[in-house]
Amino acid sequence: MAAQAEQVAGIVLAGGLSRRMGGGDKALLDLGGRPMIAHVVDRLGCARAISANGDPARFADFGLPVLADSLPDRPGPLAGVLAGMDWAAAQGFARIVTAAADTPFFPRDLAARLTQGAAPVVLACHDGRDHPVFAAWDVALRDDLRANLLAGGRRLTEFADRHGAQRVAFTGPEPFFNVNTPEDLARARAVAGHLPPEPFG
Repeated sequence: MAAQAEQVAGIVLAGGLSRRMGGGDKALLDLGGRPMIAHVVDRLGCARAISANGDPARFADFGLPVLADSLPDRPGPLAGVLAGMDWAAAQGFARIVTAAADTPFFPRDLAARLTQGAAPVVLACHDGRDHPVFAAWDVALRDDLRANLLAGGRRLTEFADRHGAQRVAFTGPEPFFNVNTPEDLARARAVAGHLPPEPFG
């Protein structure tokens, strides 16, 4: 599949343990009559795979490969990035864009803007704060990322900055609002049901 080498594979990160929601899959919670992850897949536009542990059958309706962590003990979102990189490299992709499954209202131009950057890692930011789960990553970094994780490295921003990360600033009141608690879910449902389709910019 070498012809895809310049294309981008979108990877939805859905590997969190959802402790503040009482456990379970946040990604599959109902939001406006659809699972929350469905909104993320739609907004990402280039989704090619889902990074998640456990039974992959629960995501079967999306028709996307489900990528489990290749390292034990669920070492966090960087492990999901690595799983995405490894899968994308095997498919002939040169780059991935990651997005969190619990952030259903992020900007629809996320992938297009992040992939305009030339650095090996391009991070989304808002009001001076990094949102490194939303990023573009060169898959050529995967061996270094694997070594970083095996050495105990867990921080996305730290790894990204080691590779000269570029930032892309997004505007709007809350472009990366994410659902961590039951209260957040109630707010997201209100937005999905009663406000215009682009309420967070």
